[in-house]
Amino acid sequence: MQSILFWFRRDLRANDNVGLYLALKSAKKVHCVFVFDREILDVLPTKADRRVEFIWESVVALRLMLREMGGDLLVRYGHATDVIPALAAELAVDAVFTNTDYEPGAIARDTKVAAALQTQNIAFESFKDHVIFEKDEVLTLAGKPFSVFTPYKNAWLKKVDEAHLQPFPVERYQAHLAAPRQTKPADPIPMLESMGFIRTNILSMVTCGAAGAAALRDDFIGRMADYKDTRDFPAIRGVSY
Repeated sequence: MQSILFWFRRDLRANDNVGLYLALKSAKKVHCVFVFDREILDVLPTKADRRVEFIWESVVALRLMLREMGGDLLVRYGHATDVIPALAAELAVDAVFTNTDYEPGAIARDTKVAAALQTQNIAFESFKDHVIFEKDEVLTLAGKPFSVFTPYKNAWLKKVDEAHLQPFPVERYQAHLAAPRQTKPADPIPMLESMGFIRTNILSMVTCGAAGAAALRDDFIGRMADYKDTRDFPAIRGVSY
């Protein structure tokens, strides 16, 4: 394909990202977008929402990472069901790629987006990224979902192999990232305040973005062997966070 629009959602990282990797491998030019979806934001009960600020900070970090790789991240505020088809048409892409979201509301949203794109002859593809196995990949011998954890764990371990655990080398195809657009004014990231939210104390509590995830991973590696003994005690820093 000549060009693809990759839609970030719950996967705010540029490395080991299945959908992004496949987009870059499949097209000569890949545009990237994140949408602050009003379908979600408009019904939140408070405007001092740490979750929204965490995502906003993570989007800022992701955009910086993509720009360091030679690409960019377009950030929009609106209804994703409108924004994605309109942006795909504006950029004249052949397809929209994304990673699968399993919540009922997300499934309904993606179905609507796919239908709108189809009317423009633009493909919509989603990929397994958040899990090792999904849906009907690990079932009982009777072909039913497991209802007890230990048998499921045993079946899962029998099915997994080294290939399932290898990272997807996004950097191999990063030259296919679309460079920042030379627009005036430059594409800004909508500010929290412009979306009706206010700052919280989230930055004093965690580091956002991929760097924060890496720090939590590194911290947990040193404690991982003790997890089974410490996970049930809230006063002990026992879990992975």
